[in-house]
Amino acid sequence: MFQIFTDFASWLIYDLVGLSSQTKLGSALHFFVEDVTKIFALLLVMIYLIALIRASLNVERVRDYLAGKPKGLGYLMGSGFGVVTPFCSCSSIPIFLGFTSAGIPLGITMSFLITSPLINEVAILLLMSLLGVKFTILYVVVGMSVGMLGGFFLDAIKAERWLQSFAADALKRAQQNDAVSSCIAVTPSMSLQQRHQFAKIEMIDIFSRVWKWVIIGVGLGAALHGFVPDGWIEAHLGDGQWWSVPVAVLLGIPLYSNATGVIPVMESLIVNGLPIGTTLAFCMSTVAASFPEFILLKQVMQWRLLAILFSMLLISFTLVGWLFNAFTPFLSFPYQH
Repeated sequence: MFQIFTDFASWLIYDLVGLSSQTKLGSALHFFVEDVTKIFALLLVMIYLIALIRASLNVERVRDYLAGKPKGLGYLMGSGFGVVTPFCSCSSIPIFLGFTSAGIPLGITMSFLITSPLINEVAILLLMSLLGVKFTILYVVVGMSVGMLGGFFLDAIKAERWLQSFAADALKRAQQNDAVSSCIAVTPSMSLQQRHQFAKIEMIDIFSRVWKWVIIGVGLGAALHGFVPDGWIEAHLGDGQWWSVPVAVLLGIPLYSNATGVIPVMESLIVNGLPIGTTLAFCMSTVAASFPEFILLKQVMQWRLLAILFSMLLISFTLVGWLFNAFTPFLSFPYQH
């Protein structure tokens, strides 16, 4: 299915430009051209199709539906909603306030907020094209599990007491069946033509926001792929030493990216021999434990809750890395050494 992109990269780099596949520069540029063209084609086609479906999604109805569900099911649904609703910093606070003002328990809201940066339709498309269906399923299951367990833990310790006062008051009023307000607008029903317009605008908007992350991510991946000496990563970190996972998690925190930009880097790290678990831990930390997101969430959370959330994510990603490094010998993935 994706052979056309490999052939195009080979024609452009090896035939037209004249570089050899045996050189580091030729290999890196081939990797870059193949992945960028493949990802851009997927983004333009698939985001449009997915947006057609999302055009009928009524966010307020989903919010109200979650408010009346048992917590166990609520964690699953909140995490699932995070998968199909891409999280961005500009929407975090309105959605958070909309959920709390509807009386949804904090743990369910946090299941959504934790899962959403880790998984979205773009990330799923990239994972399927670069690393295969099996790895994609693994990534989605792990991301949702982290969100659900995080939500359960925050409810168990009654973390709502560490919300900023206005957010805590809104949650308390809603749960006491007082006046409920919403920060999320109702999505009206759309005709087919309106859905097409929505999908076209969504496609252009998302592509305009993520193309640079694709270029940066694939560029870093190409550099790793072409210029890191063969066997270096595998020789130094390929045995999955216990300390390599927490180090990878800590290194990922300042390297802020989104799932779109980090997935090509994930591919290159695995190709070069970094264990699956260490790679997952690094990439999840980069996407979901970044300083910009926590600075923004400070507007609705007290420092104590932010510190708990931050620590919980770091511990979760470290455990995920150790777990999958332990089970990797019993599984098989593309590029696995």
